[in-house]
Amino acid sequence: MSLLVGKKAIIFGVANDYSIAWSIAKILKDNGAQVALSYLNDAIKKRVEPLSQELGADFIFEMDVSEDSHYERLSHIVEQKWGNVDFVIHSLAFAEREDLSRDFIKTSRKGFQTAMDVSAFSLVGISSALLPLLNPGGSVITMTYYGSQKVIPNYNVMGVAKAALEAAVRYLSVDLGKKKVKINAISAGPIKTLAASAVSGLKEKLSLAKERAPMQENITQGDVAKTALYLCSDLSHGVTGQVLYVDAGLSTMGF
Repeated sequence: MSLLVGKKAIIFGVANDYSIAWSIAKILKDNGAQVALSYLNDAIKKRVEPLSQELGADFIFEMDVSEDSHYERLSHIVEQKWGNVDFVIHSLAFAEREDLSRDFIKTSRKGFQTAMDVSAFSLVGISSALLPLLNPGGSVITMTYYGSQKVIPNYNVMGVAKAALEAAVRYLSVDLGKKKVKINAISAGPIKTLAASAVSGLKEKLSLAKERAPMQENITQGDVAKTALYLCSDLSHGVTGQVLYVDAGLSTMGF
């Protein structure tokens, strides 16, 4: 059954074929959606372009969320290519490596601003830029992690940025809801991705998660993609402003 025939999805954050965003792009495409992918710069474009061809994406476009001009350009590109859009997948986050490797109290002002700008404000900026083009019944989805709620070793400033991101989801639900558009966050358990590799101790986190999670397994990019499909489809009508955990139950444990 194709749940998304005739729908259009913008995907932000595909870096390679291990990206959560890539798995989401594939499952949305497999369910009938037209898909477009963003890339940060020319270096990332070299990775995204062949993936877009493999996927059969309608188009790719440059998007640096730290540049104000790119938000305005985004709306023009989407309007020109499609006229409107149904789904926005926000899988963007960044923090300086040194701010992830030292004590949180040593976070630099610039590092704090960068993490908040790229990881949290970008959701607000993208939602604002695309709001006039979002179709009623549409869905915006972002990616978060349990480090927003509890202290995770070496997650540091990214945990604070993810907490801000989750708060942004709640506030944006009011603004987007006026247009009958949903917005939710998926809090994924540890997964081996390019972004996750920037946080030291990933191997140990994966092992510990598998040991402690009620389902005694690590989740996959595909698990997250299935939840994204649910949130994009009409099956999730009435679900907005929420954080949905896809972590094999790890976040329910008290030790």
